[in-house]
Amino acid sequence: MKQLMEPLKDAQQLNGLALAYMGDAVYEVYIRKFLLESGRVKPNDLHRASTRYVSAKAQAAQLHRLRETSFLTEAEETVARRGRNAKSGHVPKNTDVQTYNHSTAFEALIGFLFLTGQLERMEEIICNILNDSDEQRRVNR
Repeated sequence: MKQLMEPLKDAQQLNGLALAYMGDAVYEVYIRKFLLESGRVKPNDLHRASTRYVSAKAQAAQLHRLRETSFLTEAEETVARRGRNAKSGHVPKNTDVQTYNHSTAFEALIGFLFLTGQLERMEEIICNILNDSDEQRRVNR
């Protein structure tokens, strides 16, 4: 049996929605681990805190911030555009289509980095987001 954590050989060929499918799950796991490490244990608190990171609005905002600060490479920008331009065929419930598309772009980027074995870079992006969020909380106090 193939190792689950090995890079996927044909990850470059996957469409943006398939990449976003994987990225959504991977990003959620990282956020859940981060929240548990922060000492939160009540399910309601965990859920409320996680939405600050994993909602379409939050993911779209982080993608915009990463772009504005030129944090992403050109190759990463290309993958994000693939995710943004993917047509899902369904209408998002809790957000507008543009925000949903940018959220999908973010998830596609995370999925691509994970599936191609670029875990260090993926974690660098996620840590950048978590550090930015911590800093924003300190500023808003």
